[in-house]
Amino acid sequence: MKLWDKGISIDDKIEAFTVGNDRELDLKIAKYDLIASWAHARMLEKVGLLTTDELQQIEIGLNQLEVQIVEGTFNIGASYEDVHSKIEGYLIETLGETGKKIHTARSRNDQVLVALQLYYKDNLGLIKSQVKTLFETLIDLAQQHQGKVLPGYTHLQVAMPSSFGLWFSAYAESLIDDIYLINAAIKIVDQNPLGSAAGYGSSFPIDREFTTREMGFSTLKYNVVAAQMSRGKNERILASALGSLCGTLSKFAMDICLYMSQNFDFISFPDALTTGSSIMPHKKNPDVFELIRGKCNKIQALQTEMLLITTNLPSGYHRDFQLLKENMIQAIEDVKEVLEIFNYSIQQIRIKDVDLNDEKYQYLFTVDSINNLVVEGVPFREAYQVIAKQIQDGQYKSDMSKKHSHIGSIHNLGLKEIKAKFTKAIN
Repeated sequence: MKLWDKGISIDDKIEAFTVGNDRELDLKIAKYDLIASWAHARMLEKVGLLTTDELQQIEIGLNQLEVQIVEGTFNIGASYEDVHSKIEGYLIETLGETGKKIHTARSRNDQVLVALQLYYKDNLGLIKSQVKTLFETLIDLAQQHQGKVLPGYTHLQVAMPSSFGLWFSAYAESLIDDIYLINAAIKIVDQNPLGSAAGYGSSFPIDREFTTREMGFSTLKYNVVAAQMSRGKNERILASALGSLCGTLSKFAMDICLYMSQNFDFISFPDALTTGSSIMPHKKNPDVFELIRGKCNKIQALQTEMLLITTNLPSGYHRDFQLLKENMIQAIEDVKEVLEIFNYSIQQIRIKDVDLNDEKYQYLFTVDSINNLVVEGVPFREAYQVIAKQIQDGQYKSDMSKKHSHIGSIHNLGLKEIKAKFTKAIN
C-alpha cells in the first residue's frame, strides 16, 4: 500500500529508488507514528469527523500494533512503502471502512514530521541522561585523583603542571556546554507540526491545540508553512548539537589514546578492554577509544551534510528531505552507543604515577619559579629573564612546592561549583 496510490502502476526501478531503505529506518520511528495517530484519531472524534465507536475501533487497532512493536514482531513488508502506509494499511485490513478514515485531515508530510520530532525529542532526553551519567563518573574520577600530578602540554611540548583531577573535571565541565546546545535542540523540536498537512493546512475544523497536549509537545508550530519549513532546519540544529557533544568526546578519546602510548605512559586499562596485534604479541591497542574518536568525527561532519542537502531549497516539501532521515537517525543511535561504552570504559581507567624527576619534566615548573620571584617583588618581565637565563646556563632547579589557589586550578578544582552548574543546565 502506498499513501499516494491513485491506481496507476509505477515502474519497479523508480519505486525502489524513491522508497530507498525507509522500511528499515522507519522501525525506529514506528512507535512515534502510533503516538501521533492516537492523538490525531482522538482529535478527529472530538471535532466530529469520527464517531466514538470508530475511535474505539481505531484505538484497538493501534494498541495491537503497539504490542507488535514492544514484542519485536512489527515489520514493514515490501507491499508497504513506509511505516505510515503500514499502519494505515493494517487499520484498513482489520477495520475496513473505519480504517480508511485515519488519514482524514493529515498528509504524509506532517506524519513524517511529527513522528521524527517525537523521536528526536525522546532520544535527546535519553542522551541528556547518558551525559549526566558520564558527567558524574568524571566528577568522581576528578575527586579520586585530584592529587595526582599530570604534565600539562601546549604544542605537545611539556608546559606546566596539571593533574588528573583537572583533566577529568575539564571534560566534565565541557559537557555542560554540550547540554546547553542539546537543550536548545530539544526546545526547537518540541513544537507540534501535526495539522500542517501537506504544508498548507486543512479545510477541516481540526483542533491543533488538542493534539499538541495529547502528544506532550510544549507548544504548537502555528504557521503551517513554518511547520513544514522545520523539516531540514530541525536536522541541521540537531546535527550541530550532537556534533558539539561528539567534539568533546572525540578530543577526550584522543587524549586517552595519547596518554596510553608508551611515550607518555600516564594511564592504562585492563587487558579485557584493549585489543592485540596479529603479529605483535606485546600490543595493547586502544581500539575502543579510536573507534569512539572516528565515530564522533563522522558525526561532527553530519551538520555539513544536512546543510548541503537543504541549502537553497524553497519553501514547501521536497523529496530531498527523505535523505536527511537515514544519517540523522543513525547518528542519534551511534551517540547513545558511544556514551554508553565511554562511560563503561572510563570507569576502569588506571592512573599511573608520573616520575617528575624524569629529565623531560625538568622545566615543568618554570612558570611557578617566575611567579615566586614576582611575589618577592621582582617585576614579571625581569623574573622571566632570570629564569630563562638559568635554563640557558643549565642552572635551573625546579621548585614543586607552589600551590595554585584560584578556583578552577590544580589545587582548587571547583568541583562543587561545576556540579551546581551542571545541575542547573540539565534541569
